[in-house]
Amino acid sequence: MRRRSLVCFPTVIAAAGLFVAASDPRDEGRMPNLDVVPTWLNLAPLNSKALRGKVVLVNFWTYSCINSLRELPYMKAWAAKYGDKGLVVVGVHTPEFGFEKEQANVRTAVSALKIPYPIPIDSDHAIWNSFRNEYWPADYLIDGKGRIRYHHFGEGEYERAERVIQTLLKENGATGLDDNLVQISATGPEAPPSRTIGSPETYVGYARAENFRSREKMARDDRRVYSLPVKLRLNQWGFSGAWNAGAERSILDAAPGKIVFRFHGRDLHMVLGPAKDGKPVRFQVRLNGAPPGEHHGSDANADGSGEIREPRMYQLIRQTGPIEDAVFEIEFLDRGVAAYSFTFG
Repeated sequence: MRRRSLVCFPTVIAAAGLFVAASDPRDEGRMPNLDVVPTWLNLAPLNSKALRGKVVLVNFWTYSCINSLRELPYMKAWAAKYGDKGLVVVGVHTPEFGFEKEQANVRTAVSALKIPYPIPIDSDHAIWNSFRNEYWPADYLIDGKGRIRYHHFGEGEYERAERVIQTLLKENGATGLDDNLVQISATGPEAPPSRTIGSPETYVGYARAENFRSREKMARDDRRVYSLPVKLRLNQWGFSGAWNAGAERSILDAAPGKIVFRFHGRDLHMVLGPAKDGKPVRFQVRLNGAPPGEHHGSDANADGSGEIREPRMYQLIRQTGPIEDAVFEIEFLDRGVAAYSFTFG
């Protein structure tokens, strides 16, 4: 099977054989051990023996992936609703980018996201590999006997997953279950995606960069001064200013510097990090040449201003009203910013 461990799974993915009927979830084999990593947040490490007799939901996620973030409201709601009925939610944090391997960054994210359930820090992909997992997000449901009974890759299919949870809990002897489905009302990056996404996840490091259209060719691991593209077609982007493009990220070598992107979607997010010395980086966002106003995201003000203080995903645009192709521009007013990727919603 082709490994796709470096891609956040797109929204609403369906493939033959991935889904099972909630009334009769099949046996897919024994759950691998989870105690192969030493560091867990919110709880001491759990092993198969400790989880025997519990229904377990293993959620593979990483904190800068928009697809993972949009699943979190369901993970939290299920943990709250079914925790006293025998469900244990385990959020296996397996990193995509280098900064997500740092425990301090994960701790900060888990606290900011108010995640209450246990989080094993899987920075070396030990649990990921034991499940032979390939995607973010990915969910596996395990019955009280330690057998995997259901899995799902990507966002969506929440009703089906919750019905499987209920089925496995009842098999395990749980009584008094509320058969109604959880009702989610999320805001910010955790809100459900729109139906108007016409732009793909786009990486700013040269290893996976596509549709780069600055007038200068992207230099690899070297400083180059770039000019904005003369014209951008949909999903094309470019730099201006002095940038050093690395495999995973591009770093602004001297301020100011810009990135522009012509996109189609309600939301635009960027994975960004501050300067290497930790100093915040100020930015200014524009949408179609003007401050975003009511179309600003949760990490930008109406006048387009904002700061990058920690490495994470930043929501910069959330449009209201009809969605059309738009030109996004972000100008960084301080050197050293690390730009990793764009995602949309």
